[in-house]
Amino acid sequence: MDIAVLSNTLLEIFYMMVGLYMGITMIFTLKDTNHKTRIGTATFWGILSLVFLCGKYLPNTLVGILVIIIALLSLTKQINVGTIKQLDETFTQLKADKLGLRIFIPSLSIATIAMLIASFTDLSGTVAIGISSTLTLILTFAITKASPKELLEDTNRMYQSMGSFTVLPQLLASLGALFTAAGVGDKISSIISGVIPSGNILAGVIAYCVGMALFTMIMGNAFAAFSVITVGVGVPFVFAQGGDPIVCSVLALTAGYCGTLLTPMAANFNVLPAALLELKDKNAVIKVQAPIAIILLLVHILLMYTLGF
Repeated sequence: MDIAVLSNTLLEIFYMMVGLYMGITMIFTLKDTNHKTRIGTATFWGILSLVFLCGKYLPNTLVGILVIIIALLSLTKQINVGTIKQLDETFTQLKADKLGLRIFIPSLSIATIAMLIASFTDLSGTVAIGISSTLTLILTFAITKASPKELLEDTNRMYQSMGSFTVLPQLLASLGALFTAAGVGDKISSIISGVIPSGNILAGVIAYCVGMALFTMIMGNAFAAFSVITVGVGVPFVFAQGGDPIVCSVLALTAGYCGTLLTPMAANFNVLPAALLELKDKNAVIKVQAPIAIILLLVHILLMYTLGF
């Protein structure tokens, strides 16, 4: 089988697996008679499950309508956490003591297996992560002796804690493509050209790095911001003045990650941990990361200016 076909097939399977997990959360929600917005929340998870399971085969218009329904459910606050089975802290501690350091094996395995697959095969990085996650799940069962019921309960707990933020990465990726197609990069370029002095390399570098960080904060995704800011700032104000495209592009992308540390739009990194840890301040993670992010951004500006030219 052609590697591209195999990669797409595996990716489709992993999307379906995610859809099944979301369907499980829908069932848990429907069975929760004490849930204050049971129907709305179940509808949300049901729609997501349907799109992940068979979105490839649904008409684009129908998928668009379903996305609008999801947005309306979120707007009207119909997506809420229901009754979640609480963990027995005593049992958890005993289990952790019994496993010892082996408890970290699954976490380390995800990154290790994904890196090996991506390095030594032609499969895409996304597929590598899917394969590593599946193998790690099997490994987790082998190490912890957990039951399938515990998997279903923990899956439901995780998705309920994430709530509507679950769909944010997909929406932000779409937003990046939309901004690029709409010519936002060109508009930014025309605005910046009236501010940056002609031929000033340092000003161009600062605009590129800071622009990446700010736009990433808006979009929550450095990859989505990269195409827009590179077209609008990187090409005319950095590359055109002699900047090494490879060095400057890499540093611009990681400068965007500084913005990731500063925004609630990067839900997976900043909002989800606060939700899972049940922190009262939902921005606690961002507040801790902010000083480091600013220092890293200044370092990126220095590196791009010294190494990129």
